[in-house]
Amino acid sequence: MYRKATCFLVMGSFVFMACFLCLKGIDVVKLWSEPVLELGLQEVEEKAEELEMQWEHKMRPPFEDRIRGLGIADVAVSGQRTVGYSVMEQNYVYRFSEEELEVLLRIVEAEAGNEDEDGKLLVANVVLNRLNSEQFPNTVREVVFQQEKGVSQFSPVSNGSYYRVEISEETVSAVERALLGEDLSEGALYFAARKYADSNKMKWFDRNLTYLFIHGGHEFFK
Repeated sequence: MYRKATCFLVMGSFVFMACFLCLKGIDVVKLWSEPVLELGLQEVEEKAEELEMQWEHKMRPPFEDRIRGLGIADVAVSGQRTVGYSVMEQNYVYRFSEEELEVLLRIVEAEAGNEDEDGKLLVANVVLNRLNSEQFPNTVREVVFQQEKGVSQFSPVSNGSYYRVEISEETVSAVERALLGEDLSEGALYFAARKYADSNKMKWFDRNLTYLFIHGGHEFFK
C-alpha cells in the first residue's frame, strides 16, 4: 500500500514539474517576442526617414529613382505589410548633368532603338569611349554633335531623328549600365550599320580602322 502511495506521489510530482516547465516556457517565449510585438510600423518608417535624410546629404547618382533597396515597402502573401530598409549606394563611374544625360539617352535611343539592350549599351560605350579619348571632345554634347568637314559624326543628328525619339525604359537601363562602368565595346570608337551606311564611308572604315565585332545590325571598329 505504501509502495502504491509512493508511486502516485512520484508521478504526481513529475506531472506537476512538467506543467510548471511548460508554463515557464510559454512565458519565456512571450518575453522574447515582446520587443518584436512592440515594434510598430511607425517606428520602422521613422527609421527609414532617418536613413533617407542621411542619403539626401550625399551626392545622388543620376538614376536615383532606379536604385533598389531604399525604403521599399512590399506586401507579403498573407496581406501583411512588411517594410525592409537597406541602402545600396551604386558606384557610378560616370556622373553627368541632366542635360548631358539627356543627350546620351537620346543618341542611344536614336542609334539603337531597334537593338537589344546590349546593343544599346554598346552605343553608350562608344560615346563614353570617345569622351575618354584625346581624339574627341571632352563632353557628351560635343561628342554627339561633333562634325567633320560639315558632316555629323552621328547620323541621327543630321537627319533629325535624334530630336524625335521617345526614350524607352530599356535605353534607360542600358545607359545606367554604362554609367556604372559596364563595357562590352572592346574599346570601340566607331560603329556603323553597313546595310544602311554610305558605301564610301564603309570603305573608309574598312581601310583605316580595326574591325572588332558585329552585334545586331552594327559593326564596331577602333
